[in-house]
Amino acid sequence: MLSIVDGITDPKIIAEHFVKHFSKACSNNSEAAAARLKNKYEQMRASYCGQSVGEPFRFDAELVENVIANMKRGKAAGLDGISAEHLQYSHYILSVVLSKLFNMMILISYVPASFGQSYTVPLLKNSNSAYSKSITVNDFRGISISPVISKVFEHCILDRYARYFCTSDNQFGFKKEHGCSHAVYTLRCVVDSYLASGSTINLCALDLTKAFDKMNHQGLFIKLMERGLPEKVLLLLENWFNIGVTCVKWDTVYSAFFALTCGIRQGGVLSPYLFAVFIDSVVQRVQASGIGCYVKFICFNIILYADDILLLAPSVTALQQLLHVCETELACLDMAINVGKSACMRIGSRYNVKCMNISTLNSREILWSDKIKYLGIDLIAARVFKCSYDNAKRKFYRAFNAIFGKVGRTASEEVIIQLFKSKCLPVLYYGLEACPVNRDQARSLDYAVHSCFRKIFATADQSVVEQCMIFFECHHVQDTVGERKRKFLHKFRMLQNHLCMAFNDRATADLELQ
Repeated sequence: MLSIVDGITDPKIIAEHFVKHFSKACSNNSEAAAARLKNKYEQMRASYCGQSVGEPFRFDAELVENVIANMKRGKAAGLDGISAEHLQYSHYILSVVLSKLFNMMILISYVPASFGQSYTVPLLKNSNSAYSKSITVNDFRGISISPVISKVFEHCILDRYARYFCTSDNQFGFKKEHGCSHAVYTLRCVVDSYLASGSTINLCALDLTKAFDKMNHQGLFIKLMERGLPEKVLLLLENWFNIGVTCVKWDTVYSAFFALTCGIRQGGVLSPYLFAVFIDSVVQRVQASGIGCYVKFICFNIILYADDILLLAPSVTALQQLLHVCETELACLDMAINVGKSACMRIGSRYNVKCMNISTLNSREILWSDKIKYLGIDLIAARVFKCSYDNAKRKFYRAFNAIFGKVGRTASEEVIIQLFKSKCLPVLYYGLEACPVNRDQARSLDYAVHSCFRKIFATADQSVVEQCMIFFECHHVQDTVGERKRKFLHKFRMLQNHLCMAFNDRATADLELQ
């Protein structure tokens, strides 16, 4: 735990600083937009009935038991001190009791007050280092820890009412069998399709200002009503959001509770699915514009993963139009674009031709860049689809040095290698299955792995390093990436996503090259 934040060392004062920061984040972007959403919500809610809650929606002991059995262990307990392990090792009748309790909660549209209570743990953002500069509250993001029983309830709702939380295929986040690599590979296929005809493709990566923290509750309820969510479940969610409070935990100190008037808890089970429903209209509006990139008569003008939005267009003018369409819909949702963290980039034969910056509706410019980060992957402006792995190597070295600096002189080589394979290599290999890796890049990544082995075994002899890697089953980067690509492409071809299905032939061809 960091001891100094904003130059303050007292944990109580630090916790209060975070309360001010997080409570300020939980406020509307625009009072006018919030008022419009509130009026629309009240008009719809007055006559809303929704679908009835029938027998197919009922929770049973089998569902609750499966949810509890599949919960991850080792997670932080809620304010009540109960963890997943407590439920997993409790008497088998617990599943029966909880299923009856959950059905009753749906019937009366009520959740206990403790379900609305959570505590927020500030975590240092990945882009910041605790040792590179003075740390402020702005360098942290909050993760909420909810009661474990409320998480079980959320999992049950997600299972029985899954049809109401479906989103468009352009949204790759929070879906089974989908991941960041699928979004990046789809982007790569679209770019390569345009480059094959000699075109230059234009990308715009948009960052939303405090997207999860500023999600408008009335706007979410409107989206759920448009989907026909049962009225009892809607009322339950309304009551649940109304009693939402949290406090900040810093070290062993807890702050006072403060209300969550908007936004959703990062770390909640239902939270990412509700946010995806909330923002899904942006996809629909952008797709309906008909502007942007097309491959096999399918529109690929927007790709999302949670709140990470990427716009694709064959020209700068089209990209400008797409931005305005997207921005208009975001304004209707009381969401705002963080212009400072958004960027544009070109890939193709004319990638280095200077273009005018595209501008937002309020005349703020989004600058062109030689590199943009999308879903943790550094994309480079070039004639072909190209990625940079310098940042991945830096994170890899940082992870290894953190481990080796703590246990390198005391733990055995077997323990260090196991930690290295589980904590460091995933950082280096992240996303490589969906990205192009040439020989020079593979050699550079291999060097990073070899340098760690040289440090672990205190040798400069390359033959010793090779033997140690064989003994500990740590393969060369090119072999590992090849195996990861084969597994990834097999899964990619099985996805029931019309965007991915458009590139099944490309995936098959890439698979044959492995």
